[in-house]
Amino acid sequence: MNESVKSPRQLWRAVAWCCVGAAVLATSACTTRRVTGAAPVVDRSAPVVGFKRSPNQDQPGYYTVRPGDTLYRIGLETGQGWRDLQLWNAINDPNSIEVGQVIRVAPPSAASAPAASPVVTEPVTSRPLEPAPSAPPAATTAPVASGFSAVWPANGPITIPFDETKNKGISIAGKAGDPVLAAADGRVVVSGAVIRGLGNLVVLQHPNGFLTAYAHNQSLLVKEDQTVRQGQRIATMGSSDSDTVRLHFEVRRQGKPVDPLAFLPKR
Repeated sequence: MNESVKSPRQLWRAVAWCCVGAAVLATSACTTRRVTGAAPVVDRSAPVVGFKRSPNQDQPGYYTVRPGDTLYRIGLETGQGWRDLQLWNAINDPNSIEVGQVIRVAPPSAASAPAASPVVTEPVTSRPLEPAPSAPPAATTAPVASGFSAVWPANGPITIPFDETKNKGISIAGKAGDPVLAAADGRVVVSGAVIRGLGNLVVLQHPNGFLTAYAHNQSLLVKEDQTVRQGQRIATMGSSDSDTVRLHFEVRRQGKPVDPLAFLPKR
């Protein structure tokens, strides 16, 4: 038998080895191909918010919007009326503010005014002592503290005292429909259920950077931009956004909550 003639089994084996060799060469060619372009780089340091850093960010008189903020809440936190914030920042829709946005929270003149010059005092000259004035009559309001004095907004007992972290005001008990009074002369800057958790809310703006807030009311008797007098009836007590009938009463100075008892007369 001629050895040069291969059997069918041998021919099939030769064909199989040729196929394997071709596959190996193709794989080698793929793995040795040079990469001429660099892999794309993803920049993960870019801010999520679509606002560029404002030169006014972190400056006095400006506020950077945080998650959950509304123009109403920012006004309460900074001691301003929300309509004033809307005007100073040319905001058409008070619900259109976005996280990261920097807004003015002080009047334009106050935010841009230079620091006050040092006060130069004149030498004090001696003069005879004057007789002390007679004692004033008993007051129905608290002594003026930092240019602000108040009357009690409701007659009930205090059920929750002031706590700067847990309760930013005091809670006064009462019955549904009891009168809620303006603690001092002022202008209505909020009247409505606009801040979650406070129900029907009235906020008054007073001189010297003071605000007073009256929450959980049953009905509201005043409108925004209305001027009210101390002791005027502005709402009726209720339980809106509350599990009990009560008045939540706050005093804020420059947006910072302070103990209302420091400005109310002793009972």
